[in-house]
Amino acid sequence: MAKNIEPTLKLISSYLKLGKTENFVIPEYQRGYSWDITQCDKLWQDIEDFISSNASDPYFFGTIIVDCSESSKFSLIDGQQRTTTFLLLLKALLIRLNNAIKNIPSDDEDSEALKAGLRANRNKIMAILYKAEEEEIPSMLKDNTKTQNILVVENKSINELHSGEVIKIIEAIDFETSEQNVYKIPRKQKDNKYTNHFRNFKYFYDKLGDKSDSQLNQFAKVFLDKCQVIEIRSWQIEQAITMFNSLNSSGLPLADADIISAQLYSKAGDDKKEFNSNWESINRLADELNTRKIVNIDAVLQQFMYINRAINKEYVKDASVDVTTPGLRRYYTDIKKELLSEPLVLCNSLDKITKTWDLIKDYPVVKLLLKCNENAKLYLSSYLYGIEISDITEAKVIDVCECLLSLFTILELVDAGYSSSKFKTFLFGENIKLVDKTISIDTIKNNFKDHISKNWNEQDIIDAISEYDKNLLVFLNEYLYAKSKITKFDFAENVNIEHIMPASGRNISTIRTDAGITDKDEFNSIVNKLGNKILLEEDINKSIGNEWFKTKKQNSINTKSGYKDSKYAIAVALTNYSKDTWTKEDIEISTNKAIERIVKFIFNK
Repeated sequence: MAKNIEPTLKLISSYLKLGKTENFVIPEYQRGYSWDITQCDKLWQDIEDFISSNASDPYFFGTIIVDCSESSKFSLIDGQQRTTTFLLLLKALLIRLNNAIKNIPSDDEDSEALKAGLRANRNKIMAILYKAEEEEIPSMLKDNTKTQNILVVENKSINELHSGEVIKIIEAIDFETSEQNVYKIPRKQKDNKYTNHFRNFKYFYDKLGDKSDSQLNQFAKVFLDKCQVIEIRSWQIEQAITMFNSLNSSGLPLADADIISAQLYSKAGDDKKEFNSNWESINRLADELNTRKIVNIDAVLQQFMYINRAINKEYVKDASVDVTTPGLRRYYTDIKKELLSEPLVLCNSLDKITKTWDLIKDYPVVKLLLKCNENAKLYLSSYLYGIEISDITEAKVIDVCECLLSLFTILELVDAGYSSSKFKTFLFGENIKLVDKTISIDTIKNNFKDHISKNWNEQDIIDAISEYDKNLLVFLNEYLYAKSKITKFDFAENVNIEHIMPASGRNISTIRTDAGITDKDEFNSIVNKLGNKILLEEDINKSIGNEWFKTKKQNSINTKSGYKDSKYAIAVALTNYSKDTWTKEDIEISTNKAIERIVKFIFNK
């Protein structure tokens, strides 16, 4: 007969202390480690406030639910975020305790008493992190190899991209070694290059470094001897998925992908191993794309929902389009729960979407479209879903991107939101055609052209652009100019918006006078017009600063940076400008040229 559920109130130190052959397990269906500094700071403040209160009663850190159906394995159904964080905090505390013990002199009773307290707390932590008996600790302190390969927590989560981080941190002899060993995220700077595991560990290490030796000892004693959890042990694994979906005490709300992946895992049957591999691959690539702000795993699931609804025409009722959209969780687990009955089939679809984004992410026209509006991704993804990845080229992407660009440019200019029928309702209807490969791109282009011409007046768009003072259209103007000159267009993430006539700086009053603008308000409106803005590399922009136009456009001095050194077509063209001054009149001429380009583009002339 199966054992009953067994709840026990435990000190955190007792909950974490395992036998030699025991270890915690983070199951396949769990989310990745998602706690960040916000949650760690809350935990820290809770402990600090408890210490300050001098309360005699223990402090309670919530409920942990553990599946014990497998011998010597404690599978964390609810509580993996806290358990992982407790271990990271203990490792940071252990390093600080060891440093303190080394630095305390042994020349008086008070110092000896403090050192004894620090050693006692250190030994308790080593008993947890390295499953050490009291007699084993001295040899472990002398030989760091004896603290290696001791499994405390085994992370099997298919949603965890960095499953070995906690082990690397726990095994490191000191902070510097752990920093060397952990994973560094490409293209990230400072602390952003680290995973949540190391950032949180570093947070605790830094906070503990602000404490005196006696304060450190007190903190360790309180955390080990006065902080508690309720551990609920269950011996029925079939309850795990249900409990996971319904219980999440003291943690972050479960993301839709967490719930959906858990359901898929439970339906995978004999294909669990293949599903785990596939889901991990999708999740890892989505995470890499997310660092570029392309898509994350939830966005991939959302895009497939849009694709599937469009293919099946689920939102067309009596020839009208219903733009009401269900939440991801409801769609996959209720409305279309049959999608979860074939985990490998769904994985294939998600894999295709993710790999498509990885292929097209650096296409300049795609980068431009993605600057417009997040919703543009939904419709581009729908169109490309029906094309084999091996057949996708930049040339095949340009037409559909430009259709979407034209409509989302109008959205940037008019006093309406995406939810307006002229945008969302039209796009929902068009999405049915975007996923239908029997409908040609020429038909799609004509649909967009007809929709735009029927709903917007050219003069209204001209007026809106003439008053436009934001930056998105600067990118579009550069794209259209480069296209008209049959030259390359692209832009880097750190591109700057350059004001040809400076908007500020030490010479601004003189520049304003030279430009023929005496009124300050008039200057502020003129200087931010589209015709006064271009794209420029960050280093060139910093080099030329707020110089006069003549200085910035010169091309005769090789040692000084300027527009001549840019890869952006408009900047280079300005080096041959017929005048050495840039005035109000020049801004108006340039703005009118930009208006003409953009209006022709929007109305497909």
